[in-house]
Amino acid sequence: MVSVDLENMLVCRSILKDKLVQELMASGSEPDNLALSHAFAGHLVEKAENEGWSGNLIRALFLHLLSQEGCLAAKMAEASKGAIGDSLKKAFVHDIKKLMPLLFNRASSIVNISILDDYIPSIPYTLEATAFLEKQLEGCNTPETVADAFLVFYRKYGYGEIASHQAFSWDSKHQKLKGIRHFEAMDFADIIAYKRQKEQLINNTLAFINKKPANNVLLVGARGTGKSSGVKALAKAYYSQGLRLLQMQKTQLNELPKIMATLRQYASKRFIIFFDDLSFEESDSDYKYLKSAIEGGVESCPENVLIYATSNRRHLIRETWRDRVDGQDELFRNDSINETISLSDRFGLIITYLEPTQDEYLDIIDHFLSQEGIHLEREELRILGHQWNLEHSGRSGRSARQFVTHYLGQMK
Repeated sequence: MVSVDLENMLVCRSILKDKLVQELMASGSEPDNLALSHAFAGHLVEKAENEGWSGNLIRALFLHLLSQEGCLAAKMAEASKGAIGDSLKKAFVHDIKKLMPLLFNRASSIVNISILDDYIPSIPYTLEATAFLEKQLEGCNTPETVADAFLVFYRKYGYGEIASHQAFSWDSKHQKLKGIRHFEAMDFADIIAYKRQKEQLINNTLAFINKKPANNVLLVGARGTGKSSGVKALAKAYYSQGLRLLQMQKTQLNELPKIMATLRQYASKRFIIFFDDLSFEESDSDYKYLKSAIEGGVESCPENVLIYATSNRRHLIRETWRDRVDGQDELFRNDSINETISLSDRFGLIITYLEPTQDEYLDIIDHFLSQEGIHLEREELRILGHQWNLEHSGRSGRSARQFVTHYLGQMK
Protein backbone atom coordinates (compact mmCIF):
# COMPACT_ATOMS: atom_id res chain seq x y z
CA MET A 1 0.00 0.00 0.00
CA VAL A 2 1.13 3.55 -0.79
CA SER A 3 1.85 5.54 2.36
CA VAL A 4 0.36 8.99 2.98
CA ASP A 5 2.98 11.49 4.16
CA LEU A 6 1.63 15.02 4.29
CA GLU A 7 2.70 16.24 7.72
CA ASN A 8 5.85 18.06 6.60
CA MET A 9 4.45 20.16 3.78
CA LEU A 10 5.48 23.82 3.63
CA VAL A 11 3.10 25.95 1.50
CA CYS A 12 0.17 23.57 0.93
CA ARG A 13 -0.60 23.00 4.59
CA SER A 14 -4.06 24.54 4.28
CA ILE A 15 -5.34 21.30 2.71
CA LEU A 16 -4.58 19.51 6.01
CA LYS A 17 -7.62 21.29 7.48
CA ASP A 18 -9.92 19.41 5.12
CA LYS A 19 -11.98 16.74 6.88
CA LEU A 20 -11.49 14.17 4.11
CA VAL A 21 -7.71 14.67 4.18
CA GLN A 22 -7.73 14.17 7.93
CA GLU A 23 -9.74 10.97 7.54
CA LEU A 24 -7.36 9.74 4.81
CA MET A 25 -4.34 10.39 7.02
CA ALA A 26 -6.03 8.62 9.93
CA SER A 27 -6.80 5.56 7.82
CA GLY A 28 -3.23 5.59 6.48
CA SER A 29 -1.82 5.53 10.00
CA GLU A 30 -3.90 2.40 10.78
CA PRO A 31 -4.11 0.46 7.49
CA ASP A 32 -5.67 -2.58 9.18
CA ASN A 33 -8.52 -0.54 10.66
CA LEU A 34 -11.29 -1.14 8.11
CA ALA A 35 -13.69 1.14 9.95
CA LEU A 36 -11.43 4.16 9.31
CA SER A 37 -10.85 3.39 5.63
CA HIS A 38 -14.54 2.74 4.96
CA ALA A 39 -15.59 5.91 6.78
CA PHE A 40 -13.20 7.89 4.55
CA ALA A 41 -14.41 6.10 1.41
CA GLY A 42 -18.07 6.70 2.29
CA HIS A 43 -17.53 10.40 2.85
CA LEU A 44 -15.44 10.65 -0.34
CA VAL A 45 -18.21 8.99 -2.37
CA GLU A 46 -20.71 11.46 -0.92
CA LYS A 47 -18.44 14.34 -1.92
CA ALA A 48 -18.04 12.86 -5.42
CA GLU A 49 -21.80 12.66 -5.88
CA ASN A 50 -22.27 16.26 -4.75
CA GLU A 51 -19.49 17.54 -7.03
CA GLY A 52 -19.97 15.18 -10.00
CA TRP A 53 -16.43 13.77 -9.79
CA SER A 54 -15.49 10.84 -12.02
CA GLY A 55 -12.57 8.41 -12.16
CA ASN A 56 -9.92 8.19 -9.43
CA LEU A 57 -11.61 9.88 -6.48
CA ILE A 58 -8.46 10.43 -4.40
CA ARG A 59 -6.84 12.20 -7.36
CA ALA A 60 -10.08 14.17 -7.87
CA LEU A 61 -10.06 15.19 -4.20
CA PHE A 62 -6.53 16.57 -4.28
CA LEU A 63 -6.96 18.28 -7.65
CA HIS A 64 -10.03 19.95 -6.15
CA LEU A 65 -8.17 21.00 -3.01
CA LEU A 66 -5.18 22.41 -4.90
CA SER A 67 -7.36 24.25 -7.42
CA GLN A 68 -10.18 25.34 -5.11
CA GLU A 69 -8.65 25.79 -1.68
CA GLY A 70 -5.39 26.94 -3.23
CA CYS A 71 -2.12 27.38 -1.36
CA LEU A 72 0.47 30.10 -0.84
CA ALA A 73 1.88 29.46 -4.32
CA ALA A 74 -1.58 29.90 -5.83
CA LYS A 75 -2.24 33.09 -3.87
CA MET A 76 1.06 34.66 -4.87
CA ALA A 77 0.61 33.60 -8.50
CA GLU A 78 -2.77 35.38 -8.42
CA ALA A 79 -1.40 38.50 -6.75
CA SER A 80 1.62 38.74 -9.07
CA LYS A 81 -0.27 37.86 -12.26
CA GLY A 82 1.42 34.48 -12.64
CA ALA A 83 5.01 34.76 -11.42
CA ILE A 84 6.28 33.48 -8.08
CA GLY A 85 9.72 33.74 -6.49
CA ASP A 86 12.36 31.02 -6.83
CA SER A 87 12.30 30.21 -3.12
CA LEU A 88 8.52 29.86 -3.03
CA LYS A 89 8.67 27.64 -6.11
CA LYS A 90 11.21 25.35 -4.43
CA ALA A 91 8.89 25.07 -1.42
CA PHE A 92 5.97 24.31 -3.74
CA VAL A 93 7.96 21.59 -5.53
CA HIS A 94 8.81 20.12 -2.11
CA ASP A 95 5.09 19.79 -1.33
CA ILE A 96 4.19 18.47 -4.78
CA LYS A 97 6.73 15.67 -4.27
CA LYS A 98 4.75 14.57 -1.22
CA LEU A 99 1.44 14.87 -3.07
CA MET A 100 2.44 12.98 -6.22
CA PRO A 101 1.62 9.49 -4.83
CA LEU A 102 -1.93 10.74 -4.21
CA LEU A 103 -2.21 12.26 -7.68
CA PHE A 104 -0.72 9.47 -9.78
CA ASN A 105 -1.42 6.16 -8.02
CA ARG A 106 -4.64 4.19 -8.13
CA ALA A 107 -6.92 5.03 -5.23
CA SER A 108 -7.12 1.36 -4.19
CA SER A 109 -3.34 1.33 -3.66
CA ILE A 110 -3.79 4.03 -1.02
CA VAL A 111 -7.06 2.84 0.52
CA ASN A 112 -7.90 -0.76 -0.28
CA ILE A 113 -11.36 -0.02 -1.71
CA SER A 114 -11.62 -0.60 -5.46
CA ILE A 115 -14.78 1.46 -6.03
CA LEU A 116 -12.65 4.61 -5.62
CA ASP A 117 -10.53 3.77 -8.69
CA ASP A 118 -12.98 4.45 -11.49
CA TYR A 119 -16.06 6.04 -9.98
CA ILE A 120 -19.06 7.01 -12.12
CA PRO A 121 -21.30 9.60 -10.40
CA SER A 122 -25.04 9.80 -10.91
CA ILE A 123 -24.70 13.27 -12.47
CA PRO A 124 -21.19 13.79 -13.92
CA TYR A 125 -19.96 17.37 -13.86
CA THR A 126 -16.62 18.62 -15.18
CA LEU A 127 -15.44 22.19 -14.83
CA GLU A 128 -13.62 23.74 -17.78
CA ALA A 129 -10.81 24.76 -15.42
CA THR A 130 -10.42 21.22 -14.07
CA ALA A 131 -10.33 19.79 -17.60
CA PHE A 132 -7.58 22.28 -18.46
CA LEU A 133 -5.58 21.24 -15.37
CA GLU A 134 -5.92 17.56 -16.26
CA LYS A 135 -4.62 18.37 -19.76
CA GLN A 136 -1.65 20.23 -18.32
CA LEU A 137 -0.76 17.27 -16.10
CA GLU A 138 -0.62 14.81 -19.00
CA GLY A 139 2.92 13.50 -19.36
CA CYS A 140 4.14 15.13 -16.14
CA ASN A 141 6.21 12.68 -14.11
CA THR A 142 8.45 14.79 -11.90
CA PRO A 143 7.62 17.17 -9.04
CA GLU A 144 9.06 20.06 -11.08
CA THR A 145 6.86 19.45 -14.14
CA VAL A 146 3.77 18.88 -11.99
CA ALA A 147 4.45 22.14 -10.10
CA ASP A 148 4.85 23.97 -13.42
CA ALA A 149 1.51 22.56 -14.61
CA PHE A 150 -0.25 23.91 -11.52
CA LEU A 151 1.42 27.31 -11.93
CA VAL A 152 0.22 27.49 -15.55
CA PHE A 153 -3.27 26.69 -14.25
CA TYR A 154 -3.10 29.36 -11.52
CA ARG A 155 -1.86 31.90 -14.03
CA LYS A 156 -4.72 31.20 -16.45
CA TYR A 157 -7.66 30.51 -14.13
CA GLY A 158 -6.62 31.55 -10.63
CA TYR A 159 -7.84 29.40 -7.77
CA GLY A 160 -10.98 28.83 -5.77
CA GLU A 161 -14.34 29.95 -7.07
CA ILE A 162 -12.64 32.49 -9.35
CA ALA A 163 -11.16 29.54 -11.26
CA SER A 164 -14.34 27.50 -11.39
CA HIS A 165 -17.09 29.94 -12.33
CA GLN A 166 -17.82 32.31 -15.18
CA ALA A 167 -20.26 34.44 -13.20
CA PHE A 168 -20.79 35.51 -9.61
CA SER A 169 -23.24 37.18 -7.29
CA TRP A 170 -22.30 39.21 -4.23
CA ASP A 171 -23.02 37.60 -0.87
CA SER A 172 -23.94 40.61 1.26
CA LYS A 173 -24.17 38.59 4.47
CA HIS A 174 -20.64 37.17 4.24
CA GLN A 175 -19.21 40.03 2.18
CA LYS A 176 -17.72 37.84 -0.52
CA LEU A 177 -18.13 36.63 -4.10
CA LYS A 178 -20.41 33.64 -4.61
CA GLY A 179 -20.00 31.56 -7.76
CA ILE A 180 -23.07 30.85 -9.88
CA ARG A 181 -22.74 27.15 -10.69
CA HIS A 182 -25.62 26.89 -13.14
CA PHE A 183 -24.95 30.04 -15.14
CA GLU A 184 -27.16 30.23 -18.24
CA ALA A 185 -25.54 32.12 -21.09
CA MET A 186 -26.09 32.07 -24.84
CA ASP A 187 -23.42 31.84 -27.51
CA PHE A 188 -23.01 34.95 -29.63
CA ALA A 189 -23.91 32.80 -32.64
CA ASP A 190 -27.39 32.40 -31.15
CA ILE A 191 -27.93 36.14 -30.78
CA ILE A 192 -29.37 36.89 -34.20
CA ALA A 193 -29.27 40.38 -35.77
CA TYR A 194 -27.76 43.37 -33.96
CA LYS A 195 -24.40 42.81 -35.70
CA ARG A 196 -23.17 46.36 -35.08
CA GLN A 197 -24.17 46.25 -31.43
CA LYS A 198 -22.43 42.91 -30.90
CA GLU A 199 -19.27 44.22 -32.55
CA GLN A 200 -19.24 47.29 -30.29
CA LEU A 201 -19.77 45.17 -27.19
CA ILE A 202 -17.15 42.57 -28.13
CA ASN A 203 -14.52 45.07 -29.28
CA ASN A 204 -14.79 47.11 -26.08
CA THR A 205 -14.56 43.97 -23.97
CA LEU A 206 -11.58 42.57 -25.87
CA ALA A 207 -9.78 45.89 -25.36
CA PHE A 208 -10.48 45.54 -21.64
CA ILE A 209 -9.24 41.93 -21.53
CA ASN A 210 -6.07 42.94 -23.40
CA LYS A 211 -5.48 45.78 -20.91
CA LYS A 212 -6.12 48.53 -23.44
CA PRO A 213 -8.36 51.55 -22.78
CA ALA A 214 -12.02 50.50 -22.56
CA ASN A 215 -15.28 52.14 -21.51
CA ASN A 216 -18.04 51.35 -19.08
CA VAL A 217 -21.05 50.36 -21.19
CA LEU A 218 -24.76 51.17 -21.09
CA LEU A 219 -26.95 48.99 -23.30
CA VAL A 220 -30.26 50.74 -23.78
CA GLY A 221 -33.38 50.23 -25.85
CA ALA A 222 -36.40 48.06 -26.50
CA ARG A 223 -37.19 45.22 -24.12
CA GLY A 224 -36.36 41.66 -25.07
CA THR A 225 -33.79 42.62 -27.70
CA GLY A 226 -30.86 40.66 -26.26
CA LYS A 227 -29.09 43.33 -24.20
CA SER A 228 -28.66 41.08 -21.16
CA SER A 229 -27.98 38.03 -23.32
CA GLY A 230 -25.10 39.87 -24.98
CA VAL A 231 -23.42 40.74 -21.69
CA LYS A 232 -23.81 37.19 -20.36
CA ALA A 233 -22.45 35.78 -23.62
CA LEU A 234 -19.24 37.74 -22.98
CA ALA A 235 -18.61 35.83 -19.75
CA LYS A 236 -19.06 32.51 -21.53
CA ALA A 237 -16.94 33.46 -24.55
CA TYR A 238 -13.97 34.97 -22.70
CA TYR A 239 -13.86 33.01 -19.45
CA SER A 240 -10.65 31.21 -20.47
CA GLN A 241 -9.07 34.62 -21.17
CA GLY A 242 -9.65 35.73 -17.58
CA LEU A 243 -13.01 37.53 -17.85
CA ARG A 244 -15.53 37.14 -15.01
CA LEU A 245 -19.05 38.55 -14.59
CA LEU A 246 -20.37 39.85 -11.28
CA GLN A 247 -24.14 40.34 -11.44
CA MET A 248 -25.35 42.80 -8.82
CA GLN A 249 -28.69 44.11 -7.63
CA LYS A 250 -29.52 47.80 -7.38
CA THR A 251 -30.10 47.32 -3.64
CA GLN A 252 -26.39 46.45 -3.27
CA LEU A 253 -25.09 49.74 -4.68
CA ASN A 254 -24.04 50.97 -1.25
CA GLU A 255 -21.65 47.99 -1.05
CA LEU A 256 -19.73 48.98 -4.18
CA PRO A 257 -16.64 50.28 -2.27
CA LYS A 258 -16.26 46.93 -0.51
CA ILE A 259 -16.85 45.03 -3.75
CA MET A 260 -14.30 47.12 -5.62
CA ALA A 261 -11.71 46.44 -2.89
CA THR A 262 -12.42 42.71 -3.17
CA LEU A 263 -12.08 42.61 -6.96
CA ARG A 264 -8.85 44.61 -6.81
CA GLN A 265 -7.23 41.61 -5.06
CA TYR A 266 -7.72 39.39 -8.14
CA ALA A 267 -5.19 41.24 -10.26
CA SER A 268 -4.90 38.56 -12.96
CA LYS A 269 -8.64 38.60 -13.73
CA ARG A 270 -10.88 41.14 -15.44
CA PHE A 271 -14.34 41.77 -14.00
CA ILE A 272 -17.52 43.17 -15.49
CA ILE A 273 -19.92 44.35 -12.79
CA PHE A 274 -23.33 43.91 -14.39
CA PHE A 275 -26.57 45.68 -13.49
CA ASP A 276 -29.56 44.37 -15.42
CA ASP A 277 -32.62 46.53 -16.13
CA LEU A 278 -31.25 49.49 -14.21
CA SER A 279 -33.26 52.65 -13.54
CA PHE A 280 -33.87 55.07 -10.68
CA GLU A 281 -36.74 57.17 -9.45
CA GLU A 282 -36.33 60.82 -8.49
CA SER A 283 -36.43 59.96 -4.80
CA ASP A 284 -33.80 57.22 -5.13
CA SER A 285 -30.37 58.53 -4.17
CA ASP A 286 -28.48 55.23 -4.45
CA TYR A 287 -27.46 56.13 -8.01
CA LYS A 288 -24.81 58.39 -6.47
CA TYR A 289 -22.86 55.30 -5.36
CA LEU A 290 -22.74 54.21 -8.99
CA LYS A 291 -21.67 57.66 -10.19
CA SER A 292 -18.89 57.70 -7.65
CA ALA A 293 -17.73 54.20 -8.57
CA ILE A 294 -17.55 54.97 -12.28
CA GLU A 295 -15.85 58.31 -11.98
CA GLY A 296 -15.03 60.90 -9.38
CA GLY A 297 -14.88 58.87 -6.16
CA VAL A 298 -12.17 59.28 -3.55
CA GLU A 299 -10.86 55.78 -4.41
CA SER A 300 -10.53 55.10 -8.12
CA CYS A 301 -12.21 52.16 -9.83
CA PRO A 302 -9.74 49.25 -10.06
CA GLU A 303 -8.10 48.89 -13.48
CA ASN A 304 -9.43 45.33 -13.71
CA VAL A 305 -13.10 46.36 -13.34
CA LEU A 306 -15.67 47.80 -15.73
CA ILE A 307 -19.38 48.41 -15.19
CA TYR A 308 -21.95 47.30 -17.77
CA ALA A 309 -25.66 48.03 -17.35
CA THR A 310 -28.83 47.47 -19.35
CA SER A 311 -31.88 49.69 -19.24
CA ASN A 312 -35.02 50.48 -21.19
CA ARG A 313 -34.37 54.16 -20.46
CA ARG A 314 -31.74 56.30 -22.15
CA HIS A 315 -31.66 58.46 -19.02
CA LEU A 316 -31.38 56.14 -16.03
CA ILE A 317 -32.91 58.61 -13.60
CA ARG A 318 -36.60 59.22 -14.26
CA GLU A 319 -37.26 62.72 -15.50
CA THR A 320 -40.65 64.43 -15.21
CA TRP A 321 -42.20 67.32 -17.12
CA ARG A 322 -41.82 69.38 -13.97
CA ASP A 323 -38.05 69.18 -14.48
CA ARG A 324 -38.43 70.82 -17.89
CA VAL A 325 -40.85 73.59 -16.92
CA ASP A 326 -39.93 76.76 -15.13
CA GLY A 327 -41.56 77.02 -11.78
CA GLN A 328 -41.17 77.86 -8.12
CA ASP A 329 -40.34 74.26 -7.16
CA GLU A 330 -36.90 74.39 -8.78
CA LEU A 331 -34.85 77.56 -8.90
CA PHE A 332 -32.06 76.08 -10.97
CA ARG A 333 -33.90 74.04 -13.61
CA ASN A 334 -30.75 73.28 -15.64
CA ASP A 335 -29.06 71.81 -12.59
CA SER A 336 -31.98 69.41 -12.13
CA ILE A 337 -31.91 68.31 -15.76
CA ASN A 338 -28.14 67.89 -15.70
CA GLU A 339 -28.43 65.69 -12.63
CA THR A 340 -30.89 63.34 -14.35
CA ILE A 341 -28.63 62.78 -17.36
CA SER A 342 -25.25 62.85 -15.60
CA LEU A 343 -25.34 59.17 -14.67
CA SER A 344 -25.89 58.01 -18.24
CA ASP A 345 -23.08 60.28 -19.36
CA ARG A 346 -20.66 58.45 -17.07
CA PHE A 347 -20.91 55.44 -19.37
CA GLY A 348 -18.36 56.05 -22.11
CA LEU A 349 -20.07 53.68 -24.56
CA ILE A 350 -23.84 53.69 -25.04
CA ILE A 351 -25.17 50.95 -27.32
CA THR A 352 -28.74 51.32 -28.58
CA TYR A 353 -31.02 48.37 -29.37
CA LEU A 354 -34.12 48.98 -31.47
CA GLU A 355 -37.02 46.61 -32.10
CA PRO A 356 -35.98 44.06 -34.77
CA THR A 357 -37.34 44.40 -38.26
CA GLN A 358 -39.88 41.88 -39.52
CA ASP A 359 -37.18 39.97 -41.40
CA GLU A 360 -34.84 39.95 -38.39
CA TYR A 361 -37.69 38.73 -36.19
CA LEU A 362 -38.39 35.85 -38.58
CA ASP A 363 -34.65 35.08 -38.82
CA ILE A 364 -34.53 34.65 -35.05
CA ILE A 365 -37.49 32.25 -35.10
CA ASP A 366 -36.00 30.33 -38.03
CA HIS A 367 -32.63 30.01 -36.26
CA PHE A 368 -34.03 28.43 -33.11
CA LEU A 369 -36.44 26.18 -35.01
CA SER A 370 -33.55 25.00 -37.18
CA GLN A 371 -31.64 24.00 -34.06
CA GLU A 372 -34.50 21.59 -33.37
CA GLY A 373 -34.41 20.25 -36.92
CA ILE A 374 -37.52 22.14 -38.04
CA HIS A 375 -37.51 24.10 -41.29
CA LEU A 376 -40.62 26.08 -42.27
CA GLU A 377 -41.25 27.76 -45.57
CA ARG A 378 -40.71 31.52 -45.33
CA GLU A 379 -44.35 32.34 -46.03
CA GLU A 380 -45.61 29.94 -43.35
CA LEU A 381 -43.01 31.35 -40.98
CA ARG A 382 -44.18 34.89 -41.78
CA ILE A 383 -47.86 34.07 -41.14
CA LEU A 384 -47.23 32.24 -37.86
CA GLY A 385 -44.72 34.80 -36.64
CA HIS A 386 -46.96 37.74 -37.50
CA GLN A 387 -49.92 36.13 -35.73
CA TRP A 388 -47.83 35.56 -32.61
CA ASN A 389 -46.50 39.10 -32.81
CA LEU A 390 -50.04 40.58 -32.90
CA GLU A 391 -51.20 38.52 -29.93
CA HIS A 392 -48.20 39.26 -27.76
CA SER A 393 -45.86 42.10 -26.87
CA GLY A 394 -44.47 43.04 -30.26
CA ARG A 395 -41.36 41.94 -32.09
CA SER A 396 -38.31 41.03 -29.99
CA GLY A 397 -35.82 38.25 -29.55
CA ARG A 398 -37.59 37.23 -26.37
CA SER A 399 -40.96 37.05 -28.13
CA ALA A 400 -39.40 35.01 -30.95
CA ARG A 401 -38.00 32.45 -28.51
CA GLN A 402 -41.36 32.29 -26.73
CA PHE A 403 -43.00 31.52 -30.06
CA VAL A 404 -40.48 28.71 -30.67
CA THR A 405 -41.18 27.27 -27.21
CA HIS A 406 -44.93 27.38 -27.91
CA TYR A 407 -44.53 25.83 -31.37
CA LEU A 408 -42.37 22.97 -30.05
CA GLY A 409 -44.78 22.34 -27.19
CA GLN A 410 -47.74 22.06 -29.54
CA MET A 411 -46.10 19.66 -31.99
CA LYS A 412 -47.67 16.22 -32.17
